[in-house]
Amino acid sequence: MLSPRSSQILILFALLQCLRGVWSLQCADDDEDCREVLMHPNIKEDHRSIRRRSIPGEVTSDYWLDKGKRFVAYKDASAGIPQRGKAKNIIFFLGDGMSLSTLSATRVYLGGEEQELSFESFPDVGLMKTYAVDRLVTDSASAATALLCGVKANYGTMGVTARVQRGHCEASKNTSYHVDSIAKWALDSGRQVGLVTTTRVTHASPAGLYAHVADRDWENDKNLKNSCGKNSGIPDIALQLMEGEVGSRFKVILGGGKSQFLDKDYHDDGKRRDQRNLIKEFQKENPQNIFVETRDELMAAEASGTQRLLGLFNDGHMKYNLKAQDSKKNKQPTLTEMTQKAIEILKQGDEGYFLFIEAGRIDTAHHNNKAILALDETAQLSEAVALARSITNEKDTLIVVASDHSHTMSISGYAQRKNDIFGYASLDSNQVPYLTLSYANGPSFSEYYNTKLGGRYDPTNQIEDSDVDMDMQFPATVPMESETHSAEDAPVYASGPWSDLFSGVYEQSTLPHLMAFAGCFGPGKQACSSI
Repeated sequence: MLSPRSSQILILFALLQCLRGVWSLQCADDDEDCREVLMHPNIKEDHRSIRRRSIPGEVTSDYWLDKGKRFVAYKDASAGIPQRGKAKNIIFFLGDGMSLSTLSATRVYLGGEEQELSFESFPDVGLMKTYAVDRLVTDSASAATALLCGVKANYGTMGVTARVQRGHCEASKNTSYHVDSIAKWALDSGRQVGLVTTTRVTHASPAGLYAHVADRDWENDKNLKNSCGKNSGIPDIALQLMEGEVGSRFKVILGGGKSQFLDKDYHDDGKRRDQRNLIKEFQKENPQNIFVETRDELMAAEASGTQRLLGLFNDGHMKYNLKAQDSKKNKQPTLTEMTQKAIEILKQGDEGYFLFIEAGRIDTAHHNNKAILALDETAQLSEAVALARSITNEKDTLIVVASDHSHTMSISGYAQRKNDIFGYASLDSNQVPYLTLSYANGPSFSEYYNTKLGGRYDPTNQIEDSDVDMDMQFPATVPMESETHSAEDAPVYASGPWSDLFSGVYEQSTLPHLMAFAGCFGPGKQACSSI
């Protein structure tokens, strides 16, 4: 007997076969009407498609008219005087690689096209131009320099101006090329500062808060020595976090990357070669400096008794949420739990705080064509934002949610409503099924393309009759060891004091200036002079 999933697949294939005449239609070069049929095929509905819709009322005009009226009424009720005052606290959430297609697909993953991520209800939305100084498509390091320091830089560099090329050791040492981040601006204003990430805390995005390097790969002294020699005079990224002018003042540091802080003599996977244990040194600085490695230790840390909190929950990046939850030995906190603890500790300060929170594994999943993991990490970000908004006051807390760049994942074809977002969209012109989600490039190319025959494999070979494997790689059309970023504008969502300033289209490097303006700190114009 066929499983329910197998039966559904057979029914879908039977329906799609009926379209064969349309999809196989050949058009003359000058026959535009014929080509219009190919672009917009007449896919016939049946009673099953109506049942697939999650909300039966969608077939009526009243449903949509009422929905539109209620949205206008909501906007009208909240369209009075924009939220003003001083943003005492600023929480900046970064979805690394969270493209617009990622957001759309995540809604379906959460239950349907009509679903809403927590931050999509924020009153103000904008778009940022993401190019680097030397590249059309940015990476996370140059993007972090723009997002956090207000200065666009070259690909692969961090916390420096575009006078520094990637890997240039001498230029990296030139402090006149270094740029300050919003973390420093906040610290200088008396605020507490914290960072939370699901990647290594020395990775490109979080390091934009505190590091100045010509190469994002200089996370430990070994990597740095390989590039610049033994006595370069350049501190590696982990050292800049623990001893640098900015990083050494962070109140909260939570994420992965433990191996970057330890010599191999202290830890089997230690990346350092300077005989140092930066974690022990951190603990010796102050008896109230707390180091944690597990969820239970994190949740037990008391805000009132903690001078500084360092949590490193994995040697490398933190585990993907789905993988962590699937493990019986899971000791890893969720992004929401780290967010909650960081806010508990930072709010002890009288002058407010700046908190950076990154859902960094959206990006790493996309680089591996693993869309299931990427969408789940985006859902985790949505939960963390909802938690942050529920325990803060929008009158004095500005929450900004943004992406640093896009990815090449697309949602294509004419899939039915409520179709599995990880399933089939339709048939190609050769009657081979294709998936709804695919990538322009990446490591999965060989799994879906037969280069000898010049055609695609049937993707049904990648999907089991039961649940789809969370590690499944989705199709890529160009073979690459790692899928690439793309150049679309990145979304920004804002709620709280001065959130209306975040609407429109602007350079990525504008973002920290807007946040600092709302918080009445930093080198530029400040909101307090306008209140």
